[in-house]
Amino acid sequence: MQLRAYQQDAIAAVYRYLREHDDNPCVVIPTAGGKTPILATICKDAVLQWSGRVLVLAHVKELLEQAADKLSAVCPDVLVGVYSAGLGSRDTLAPVIVAGIQSAYKRAGELGRFDLVIIDEAHMIPPDGDGMYRTLLADLKSINPHLRIIGLTATPFRMSSGSIFGPENILNAICYEIGVRELIVQGYLCPLISKAGREKPDTEGLHVRGGEYIASEVEALMDEARLVESACREILDYAKERRACLIFASGVQHGKHVAETLTRMGQRVASVFGDTLDFEREKMLAEFKAGKLKYLVNVNVLTTGFDAPMIDCVALLRPTLSPGLYYQMVGRGFRLHPGKQNCLVLDFGGNVLRHGPVDAIRIRQPGASTGEAPAKECPKCHSVIAAGYAVCPDCGFEFPRRGSQHEAKASSAGILSGEVTETRYAVQAVRFYVHAKRNAPPDAPRSMRVEYQLGWQHYQSEWICFEHSGYARQRAESWWKRRTTEPVPKTAEEAVELAEAGTLCATHAVVVRSVSGEEFNRIVDYELDERADCVPEPEYVPADDDVAPF
Repeated sequence: MQLRAYQQDAIAAVYRYLREHDDNPCVVIPTAGGKTPILATICKDAVLQWSGRVLVLAHVKELLEQAADKLSAVCPDVLVGVYSAGLGSRDTLAPVIVAGIQSAYKRAGELGRFDLVIIDEAHMIPPDGDGMYRTLLADLKSINPHLRIIGLTATPFRMSSGSIFGPENILNAICYEIGVRELIVQGYLCPLISKAGREKPDTEGLHVRGGEYIASEVEALMDEARLVESACREILDYAKERRACLIFASGVQHGKHVAETLTRMGQRVASVFGDTLDFEREKMLAEFKAGKLKYLVNVNVLTTGFDAPMIDCVALLRPTLSPGLYYQMVGRGFRLHPGKQNCLVLDFGGNVLRHGPVDAIRIRQPGASTGEAPAKECPKCHSVIAAGYAVCPDCGFEFPRRGSQHEAKASSAGILSGEVTETRYAVQAVRFYVHAKRNAPPDAPRSMRVEYQLGWQHYQSEWICFEHSGYARQRAESWWKRRTTEPVPKTAEEAVELAEAGTLCATHAVVVRSVSGEEFNRIVDYELDERADCVPEPEYVPADDDVAPF
């Protein structure tokens, strides 16, 4: 097997770290980036070059099977044993043992002496206490005090305690890391895109326990009949040209509700939950991978160890505070597959906005302050205000109570930093307002704010600056001439008066551009009642004197 350049670099970094330090390193490789070949090569070298013995640990049987198969392919001369109740094997004598942590954690004496332990999905190691990993490793170190440990993970952080490495942790430092964007550019990972509307569930009233939203509250929020119906219709709309759609639900009842709704809409759907019998699960996963099923619903089952390269749509029907879970869910779409150009992520839980683009996830250390209060945007005047307000202090808008304003539309926030997405929306209504910048002096120029209603509680505004100079005024003139033959107004107040009198031609649709990492979206195109004597508006090009609308 020919290793990729970054895989070779990762292995070299591990060996260098083990030579130069006396503690334990971690390698960070994105999901689908090829951690198993790295693991297999280290095992081969440890046995054949250094006459060592290696224990490979994982927490799900799919990872154990992948590791055992890859080891057999990479180093056929090395005997590999499997120690896992789930796989019906109790090998203890081979130089390389692949073991399930649930089966092995009380069996250190039976497994014997090891020189090296490699932990796949190392973010599963608990931060402290007497967990299974710590129990087994402590016992193994009592057998061999010189035992070294290597961690492999795509997500070197936990939802409630920050980084998995540190001076007091089992893993002490990252010795090698390569990012999502770099592997996408190199052609080793499939690009992700995100589509649909911006609406997300109102999670402000949800309570947090152990660093995550309380599961029962999340399910109650997401399982409302209208939301499920609307979300399923949106999934079907966006996934029409997709091959395989993996859906993450908020709970078992919610997952069943989603599956039943998609079935009623004429789709063949399978569901996998924690209590699904093994033979049923294997049958459904096989049909999904074979293309016999397009939609597969699951709850906390297919986040790690599930290898289905043809997945080209992932729907997140659950909000989470866990950056690792968010990453693992969208990471199911990273794998390359013939004919697959990208993977569409439909985020119905506001997770992209909450955690940031998947290649630049924001991690908050426990107890750390972000330095700014939680905020929300008023849908009427678009003021950004503290999340605790029940009534907007700028316009008096009363915010609906939790759950009442959520429309089951996916977030259109970019799944990769710098990603540009453009979405067409039909315009339901247009309103015009005279707008003055907050805290501006009385004689400061005002603008006309044009507010387009694009859906239930979904608005997009733009600011037309008739009272400004330079490019802002030129753009205002072009915007006006495209919509009417009336003279261009000199003031925002005059423009609003004429617009409300019906002077402007109707706007049927707008195209909204979102750039991941930028706070505000903007309108870049329109579908108008064209008039032969109107002048087309030139393409928007930012200028130094362009005026920000806030």
